[in-house]
Amino acid sequence: MDTVRLGGDTDIAAVGALVADPGRCRMLLALADGRALPAGRLADEAGVSAATGSSHLGKLTAAGLLAVEARGRHRYFRLAGPEVARLIEALQQVAPVAPVRSLRQGTRARALRVARSCYDHLAGRLGVELMASMIERGQLSGGDGGFDPAGRDLPVGYGHDVGYELTAAGHEFVAGFGVRFPARRPLIRYCVDWSEQRHHLAGGLGRGLLDRLVETGWIRRADATRAVHVTEAGERGLRDVFGIRLEAP
Repeated sequence: MDTVRLGGDTDIAAVGALVADPGRCRMLLALADGRALPAGRLADEAGVSAATGSSHLGKLTAAGLLAVEARGRHRYFRLAGPEVARLIEALQQVAPVAPVRSLRQGTRARALRVARSCYDHLAGRLGVELMASMIERGQLSGGDGGFDPAGRDLPVGYGHDVGYELTAAGHEFVAGFGVRFPARRPLIRYCVDWSEQRHHLAGGLGRGLLDRLVETGWIRRADATRAVHVTEAGERGLRDVFGIRLEAP
């Protein structure tokens, strides 16, 4: 007779122990925009030696939070999937704000709040304003883009509980704007933005908009952080197409 081996409850403490280390947290945050980065760069982000960085990356990979790929003699690490990005965003929902101790830290923190990437879509003020613009113009239906903790959407919800839909006007707009949707992805999802406490677009539409804004040169990714910078052309384009005016950091 075969013996069935049953597992117990999920071991949240195992994940908690991994993210309890500030260096590992900085590595995860550096990868939260979906990029793959080399081990040396991640050790620099964490402020640790190469040996310590290698140990951190080994633990995160063994736990299934990171995936690794070889490129020649170098190894590059990325988040293992969107569920890990959602974990990071959820933790940021409840984490206290880190103190700012320098002008550089303050500038960086403000830039992240103005516009950043959340795995493969836009977040921060730019992300929520894009979604709000599409709702206001009748291109998205089903919700108002707000976060209601006493209502039907969860503080760490990922797009299921509010039934957003792309309207006929929305389909016409994204086609005219040149947005392409990735295959085999839910079209409309959302995250509760941790800095704005409103919804920003995720799913295929969120990914398509990010890609298109990069293609047009309206935004460019920062080299060292998840921040996304709006270019001069982007300021004009976002104002003319979406009615969005962002204060530069």
